Amino acid sequence: MSTVHVLDHPLIAHKLSILRSKDTPVKEFRELVGEIAGLMCYEATRSLPTREVEVQTPIGPAHCRELAGKKLAIVPILRAGLGMVDSMVSLIPSAKIGHIGLYRDPETHLPVEYYCKLPEDIGNREVFVVDPMLATGGSAIAAIDFLKKHGCRHIIMMNIIGAPEGVKAVTEAHPDVDLYLAALDDHLNENAYIVPGLGDAGDRIFGTK
Repeated sequence: MSTVHVLDHPLIAHKLSILRSKDTPVKEFRELVGEIAGLMCYEATRSLPTREVEVQTPIGPAHCRELAGKKLAIVPILRAGLGMVDSMVSLIPSAKIGHIGLYRDPETHLPVEYYCKLPEDIGNREVFVVDPMLATGGSAIAAIDFLKKHGCRHIIMMNIIGAPEGVKAVTEAHPDVDLYLAALDDHLNENAYIVPGLGDAGDRIFGTK
């Protein structure tokens, strides 16, 4: 079964309080999304396997640890997921990047695919799917479906804010995928927006509203 991690970290909580504010300007909002994603990445990669290596320091040999096992990939759900990528790549510079383009139909609230481009070896990588908001869960489920069709078997979902409805939908559809959230909010409103949430993350990241 899926494990849902709601990250209880003072720095994340502080930055999230500023992120939520309707008065936070685009530049600061965009920077905060990246900063929170970086902190979340630190936690989400905690269980990655390592192996012991010997490194020669200027003084002598040191027994150290380096990453072992599968290589990594980061797959943002366009467009808002792009705001989480750069800070994660700064921590994992060897990760490959894929892109899945989905938008939510305003009438049905269901995801519609418009773009999918993944690394050729995506099936051999541990994949982090990133999107600031997990509302109904439709886009997340669709993205994970696409990845599994491409052979992915090790997938982690990262969202800054989630709704209980979305968490339930994703964990039921993909019980083998763990979720990492900075906050789990109260519910979805009649327009399928997260309450209290922070509004439309894509519009606030790119300044389109």
